[in-house]
Amino acid sequence: MFGPYQKVILHLIELPHAEGPLKGLNMELEDGAYFNLHSTVPTTDPLVGFKDCDAAILVGAKPRGPGMERKDLLSANAAIFKAQGQAIDKVAKKSIKVCVVGNPCNTNALIASHYAPSIPKKNFTGMTRLDQTRAMSQIAAKVGVQTEEIKNIIIWGNHSAT
Repeated sequence: MFGPYQKVILHLIELPHAEGPLKGLNMELEDGAYFNLHSTVPTTDPLVGFKDCDAAILVGAKPRGPGMERKDLLSANAAIFKAQGQAIDKVAKKSIKVCVVGNPCNTNALIASHYAPSIPKKNFTGMTRLDQTRAMSQIAAKVGVQTEEIKNIIIWGNHSAT
């Protein structure tokens, strides 16, 4: 992601009730003795976790349960990404690049960016790879070609009923 020789400091932010597993993950990273891993900052405090960060990958989101529509997730995820956006705005570098993976990633990226007004909007992105690969697969099947022959797929919005 940053090149084969770039050392990184991983800031690992977890919810307070998952502090035990966070400590376990941190120990596994230390045990791995990864060449590119300079150090870790395990924390349950977003203000510590996002402090002076150059890049953030936001993976934490409430998952959709059986029978739930995406709109059902908005209030829970809005709170999560509002808090992350506010923390990023307060303590991260103003040049930070933010990739939101937690679904619905486009909506969550919008919420985080809204609550981080000092960070350029272009620095936020949602990783919609699942939507992209689904579209490639469906188009390939429809036109009778292999998926590697499908190029220039662009995804807008979320994959929801609305």
